[in-house]
Amino acid sequence: MKKAAFLLFSLTLSLSLIAQDYDAQPTMGDNCTSILVAPGASADGSAITSHTCDSWYRTWMRWLPAVEYKNDTLVDVVTGNMHTEYPGSRDGVKVTGQVRQKAGRTFRVLDTAYPCMNEKQLAMGETTYGGKDTLRNDKGLLMIEELQRLALQRCSTAREAILYMGELAYEYGYRDGGECLTIIDPSEAWIFEIQGEGPDQIGAVWAACRIPDNEVCVSANISRIGSLAPLTEPQPVKVKKIKKAPYHPLVSDNVMASANVFTVARKLGLWDGETEFSFWRAYSGKNYAGEMKNYSTRELFVLQQLAPSLGLNNDMDELPLSVRPDQPVTVKEVNRLLGSYYEGTDQDLTQLMRVPKKGRQLFSQTKWEDKDSIVSPFANPWMRFDEISAYYAMTGDERFDWVRTIAVPQCAYSTIIQARKGMPDAIGGVCWMSLDNPGQSPRFPIFAGTTDLPQMLKICGQHRYREDCLLWHLRRTNKLSAVRWGICRKTLEPARDRFLDKGLRELPFVEQTYQQILTDQPEQATALLNDYTADFVGAVVLRWDELYLSYWRKFWAGF
Repeated sequence: MKKAAFLLFSLTLSLSLIAQDYDAQPTMGDNCTSILVAPGASADGSAITSHTCDSWYRTWMRWLPAVEYKNDTLVDVVTGNMHTEYPGSRDGVKVTGQVRQKAGRTFRVLDTAYPCMNEKQLAMGETTYGGKDTLRNDKGLLMIEELQRLALQRCSTAREAILYMGELAYEYGYRDGGECLTIIDPSEAWIFEIQGEGPDQIGAVWAACRIPDNEVCVSANISRIGSLAPLTEPQPVKVKKIKKAPYHPLVSDNVMASANVFTVARKLGLWDGETEFSFWRAYSGKNYAGEMKNYSTRELFVLQQLAPSLGLNNDMDELPLSVRPDQPVTVKEVNRLLGSYYEGTDQDLTQLMRVPKKGRQLFSQTKWEDKDSIVSPFANPWMRFDEISAYYAMTGDERFDWVRTIAVPQCAYSTIIQARKGMPDAIGGVCWMSLDNPGQSPRFPIFAGTTDLPQMLKICGQHRYREDCLLWHLRRTNKLSAVRWGICRKTLEPARDRFLDKGLRELPFVEQTYQQILTDQPEQATALLNDYTADFVGAVVLRWDELYLSYWRKFWAGF
């Protein structure tokens, strides 16, 4: 009885600390990962972008409706909406200003903490790279999430979105830190990086590169863009100081940048004007490990996994922005990578948490040879920083050093979004959404033609325990499974993978049925997509609740 009571107390305490998991990790800004796949590099010809939102951001989401403006108008720009509990909440939300909007119709937008997709199959992933503090300007108007929202409401292609965001930042000022967006439409994939222009100028510095059609790219909190060739520094133009010069970005077929991208680097002493210009060297510099590189563990791991033949390694000063994968990339492969904790590599910390094989006596030493031991069922690949510190204190093993895995327990939500050419936008764009740790949670589809979402997705679970939001049905099961991960993973991982397999398998049926009824019954076609997502989410809730109860029964039995 005492054992059961202690177990109940321990697990309850563990659940109560879930919202604090991020606080227990080193705060180095490693908060997101995005894998970008150009159409020619994917197995089905779709462009793919992705995003793990790895911090304390809202998990509620909704579709922003299309709006028809009969005349030019002004629309509000806000801050603080990334941490509210439900869509109508104004807690901490502030209107920071307004931007002009031209007459016309906006597009419907899937409004997540970082808005991610619109009805025209334009989609975005996001990662923060911080950049240099000398470029920040808090007098600017726009944060990155508002730039994304405005572009998704007004643009239908990646090129349009990049140029429009550049124009907005130029006119109203960018106030956020260094940010990267991985942007797709059915035909192209682009990486876009933006920072402020410095304390004495309200504007922005940005660059964007198109990923070659048969290549992949990854961004994980580090500036990745290097050369901007064939763009060159323009000749200075004398402009009367009566008003700001017109917006004239530097544009080529595959590279675009703000007109000031070279001059600001010169002005602030970030580039000597003689050596070949590199965006990441000038505007970002060292990675979070203090190395002068445009990558760290996550970027290297993903590219090694997708293109092992290239022999990429940590001795390289710079990784290419994009590479050609050895095999066409699937949604399942992107999902596997976003859920990775480097299992089977020397960075997998669970390999160090070993116990003697069954039937053998306990050893006096703290380090056991592989032949005499197995990985402990208690080994948890997503340990909190204080847990790793405890292991180190007990063993003295210097190999116990915190490694930033791609999948992390503090993840709010993650997306894998496909844009598919030659299909109606409504079903061509599909967001494979997941809440909580992407290494544990299942995915469910949200189509570009969806107009409404289940009520459980309209509540954020970050503020308190709520059974009326999807996050907690997933999070409590995931957290419980981590107590004995070596055993619980045998049921949780197959269940996780089964939902993505189900969605991919049923995709052709949904597409076919939608097109069959679209002409005669357009409202029913939309209802089909809404209902499919709702039914899918319902199945996820039932299965994760079943797993939750099964783990409690196992723990109660003392396994």
